[in-house]
Amino acid sequence: MKITVETNVNAAPGKVWDAWNAPEDIKQWNSAHESWHTTRSEVDLREGGTFVSRMEARDGSAGFDFGGTYTRVVPGQVIEYRMSDGREVTVEFVESSGGVLVRETFDAETDNPPEMQRQGWQAILDNFGRYVEAKG
Repeated sequence: MKITVETNVNAAPGKVWDAWNAPEDIKQWNSAHESWHTTRSEVDLREGGTFVSRMEARDGSAGFDFGGTYTRVVPGQVIEYRMSDGREVTVEFVESSGGVLVRETFDAETDNPPEMQRQGWQAILDNFGRYVEAKG
C-alpha cells in the first residue's frame, strides 16, 4: 500500500530544495511533534548516496535512526530513495503559482495503521513548509 502526503510551500524553488536536503535545515524541521527533534543529520545527495537522521524524544525516552539510499535524484524536481527496511519513497517538487508543491509517496509499513502513518508523515511535511516559509 502506498500513502501520499503533500503541502504547498510559499517559497522559491531553490530555497525549498535546499531546506529539504541541508543537514542543518533538516535538524530544524524534521519532527512530527514538538516533543521530538532531530539531533543529527547526514546527507550524501546522489544516486547511490545515503542519508540518516537521528530522531529522538526530547525527554530522552526514545530514539531511532531514519535512513536509506538514494535511488534517483533529479535536482529541483524528484528524489527517490529506499529506506533501510526496503520500503520506497518518492518526493516530488512541483513549481506552482503559489510556490512549490512538495508531494511524498511512500510504501506503508505493517506495524502501524495506515492513517497513523499518513498523519505522522503529513505532520513532518507541514513542519517543513512552516520552517521554509518562516526562514524567508
